[in-house]
Amino acid sequence: MIIDTRAVPPFQKNGYVVGCETTNEAVLIDPGDEVDMLLDIVRERSLDVRSVLLTHAHVDHVTGVGRAKQVFDVPVYLHRDDQFLYDAAPQQAAFFGLHCPPLPPIDKYYDGTALSFGRYEINVHHTPGHCPGGVCLAIGAVGAVKEDLFVGDTLFAGSIGRTDLPGGDYATLIRSITTVLFAFGDEARVHSGHGPMTTIGEERRTNPFLNRTP
Repeated sequence: MIIDTRAVPPFQKNGYVVGCETTNEAVLIDPGDEVDMLLDIVRERSLDVRSVLLTHAHVDHVTGVGRAKQVFDVPVYLHRDDQFLYDAAPQQAAFFGLHCPPLPPIDKYYDGTALSFGRYEINVHHTPGHCPGGVCLAIGAVGAVKEDLFVGDTLFAGSIGRTDLPGGDYATLIRSITTVLFAFGDEARVHSGHGPMTTIGEERRTNPFLNRTP
């Protein structure tokens, strides 16, 4: 599987291109301010983007959606519970003293149906807590165990998502991590919204936010 990522200031948010090495079909995950770099990857690899998938709708994860939609004219997916954040993206940007370009309407809400591109399948798992509509996009070959997890801002290498923004809830976040993400095997790779890749096993063993003694 092709996985490439880019991040730019001020948020250093990871946007992803994920593609099938056999068919060249691909998806964009969380295109933000780095969207033009993601488009360069698509062109350089001659990929055929089939959809834009959002792990959640905080402003740093959506500022590039309009540009991606303009270039590819493919469906944009979001969890229904984050629509209010998507609609408020310009206000979110203004809070940080930034500008968010107009965003296109969401085309489809995740409904539990598996998505696909090329030889790969995407299972969508609801992981609220950082925000109400956060999801984990678990990707792997059709019929195989999914070992690449695109988790947005739910879990990071050595940390967890913040819960002090609208719709955040600490107890819900911890439950999403421990019951949804930790249900995957230790070898599952965690591709977060910020920072380096990690694994479920590494975070299960060493994440200080998840290994606190009472």
